[in-house]
Amino acid sequence: MDDDRLGKSNSLAPAPVATASIETRITDLVRFGIVGLFAYWSLTLVVPFAIIGIWAAILAVAQYPLYRRLEKMLGGRGKLAAVLITLVNLSLIIGPLSALIFGSLDGAQVVYEKLKGSEAIMPAPPEAVRNWPIIGERIYNAWSLASNNLAAALNRFQPALLQAGSKAIGVLASIGLGFVGFIASVIVTGFLFRPGLKISEFLNVFAHRIAGERGQGFVRLATATIRNVARGVIGVAFIQTILCALVLKLFAVPAAGLIAFVVMILCIVQIGPFPVFLPLIVWGWMTMEFQSALLMTLLLVPIALIDNIMKPILVARGLSTPMLVILVGVLGGTLAYGLIGLFLGPIVLSVFYDLLAVWIRSDRIAAQPDQRPARQSGGVVSDTGIQG
Repeated sequence: MDDDRLGKSNSLAPAPVATASIETRITDLVRFGIVGLFAYWSLTLVVPFAIIGIWAAILAVAQYPLYRRLEKMLGGRGKLAAVLITLVNLSLIIGPLSALIFGSLDGAQVVYEKLKGSEAIMPAPPEAVRNWPIIGERIYNAWSLASNNLAAALNRFQPALLQAGSKAIGVLASIGLGFVGFIASVIVTGFLFRPGLKISEFLNVFAHRIAGERGQGFVRLATATIRNVARGVIGVAFIQTILCALVLKLFAVPAAGLIAFVVMILCIVQIGPFPVFLPLIVWGWMTMEFQSALLMTLLLVPIALIDNIMKPILVARGLSTPMLVILVGVLGGTLAYGLIGLFLGPIVLSVFYDLLAVWIRSDRIAAQPDQRPARQSGGVVSDTGIQG
């Protein structure tokens, strides 16, 4: 009887847990160490090209619907469509940049000729400048000195000019490297159009491994956000720049190309054109006739305000994420990471917002753009992420 009970108790006892030997653990650690070392080396090799790769991915996602439509128009010739889009992108970048460089060189040549001939470069300051509060007298004296004897003015302000010049050279060098990297991104984008479907399938599989069934929804959300930001921020900035350039040409404003370029940069980084338009309007009222100054003001003010209407509509169109979250992501990303943060910011905030919403309310469907019948310009966000 006791033997039977003892046998039953032994049969119910848990089996001993197999413990890994020291050799096995050391082998696993060595394997993980080797894999980690290769991962670190791989990241080290990829990091210098990370910005170029991110920009290329953003451009490919934003322009993929255009590529699909152009491919259909060309009878399925995808290579030709990719080449045409790449050439147009390069012309949109290199064309204005070349005009800006040649315009600056022409302006420098004019200044040099005037200096060589002892000709006055700057006009005399208006008497109204002297009456400006606090700084009026100083500005008037410096302006008068520069208009009468530019060489003496340069010698007087030489330390400040040298310091400002060194900073300006550093900024210009950084901008130049940024443009070179962006041109490289445009070229890489041309190679991403044809394998777009395979890349989309890989991203969907990867997102499914990370986030399960909701992973593909997050891919669609990121795709829609990139396209909306491209339309609502970059597109509106280009519209404002073109309208500004037309107004400047209409009123024969000096350095119109440079002013339009600065306006485009300020609009893209979400500062707006007012820092350029306000002094331009003041200059117009000081130098133009009343009718011309009034007409230029009436044209520039709506151009500066148009983004307040168009941008919120285009950025939040077709997304379930609130417009405020998108705009905060755009502004915060730009301040934190520059131009590339313009896209990364709203993507990160949108995905985090939906993750938080799912965590708070588990019955909510995460990361699903609104299934409204309105088509987005440039293609509808499809199940495969970047399809048009």
